Amino acid sequence: MSSGFSISPAEFKEFSTFLEKSCGILLAEHKQYLVQSRLSKIMQQQGCGGLSDLVLRLNRPGGNTLKEQVIDAMTTNETLWFRDIHPYEILRNKLLPELKAENRFQKLRIWSAACSTGQEPYSISMVIDEFKQGNPGSFSSGEEILATDISSTVLEQARKGEYEMLALGRGLSQDRLHKFFQSSPQGSWTIKPAIKSRVRFQSLNLLGQYSTLGQFDLIFCRNVLIYFSSDVKLEILRKMHRQLRPGGYLLLGASESLSGLNDLYKMIHCRPGIIYQAI
Repeated sequence: MSSGFSISPAEFKEFSTFLEKSCGILLAEHKQYLVQSRLSKIMQQQGCGGLSDLVLRLNRPGGNTLKEQVIDAMTTNETLWFRDIHPYEILRNKLLPELKAENRFQKLRIWSAACSTGQEPYSISMVIDEFKQGNPGSFSSGEEILATDISSTVLEQARKGEYEMLALGRGLSQDRLHKFFQSSPQGSWTIKPAIKSRVRFQSLNLLGQYSTLGQFDLIFCRNVLIYFSSDVKLEILRKMHRQLRPGGYLLLGASESLSGLNDLYKMIHCRPGIIYQAI
């Protein structure tokens, strides 16, 4: 079966409903090509006669493995090192100094939601490392970065902390490459243990519950809310607020904004960049 298999409007609607119920992602009507290109291999392997046949199998009891494969294929895993730059500058120049000044005895906790193949949480860990080198004795109780994603495939890649040069060229400076990575004879590069040890990866569907994750000082939820409906987005932001310590901060993507939750978050202009503080 080629990637050009046909999809009727009814089939597309049926699959879109499944995807939204499973992981919250909304598919625009013009995204049929995305379904064709990303599901073609799975449909071939499953011997499906069409998209409705695949949806039928996905809705059968015990179809969790197939469901995971489909969600893996459809979730966007586009990511960069130090994406958009300014969130990491805000982290280094504003947030970490503030948290250090509090002189607390608890561990610094940061959540990287929808972490993909690990570039965001590892970038955060590098910034913490650089900050601590310039501010000896900071965060004596340690730091933990919880990195979550719905895709088991990307989490497996992220846990390895091993990247090809092509992936490393996307946003990572040569200085940081040689400072924070070890090269292997095969040509790939692996995150050094000091950076890797701060990060813990965990599978999580943002439509589920977060209460077992504990409280965080900072939450990075960047470039993922754009894929959800307004209602789902607001519910996610409410749940995240409950996981933020009083006065904790939420960082969204450059094209994302927070509206309708003025009773929970206060907007702070950092010029460049906007962050949201939990009220």
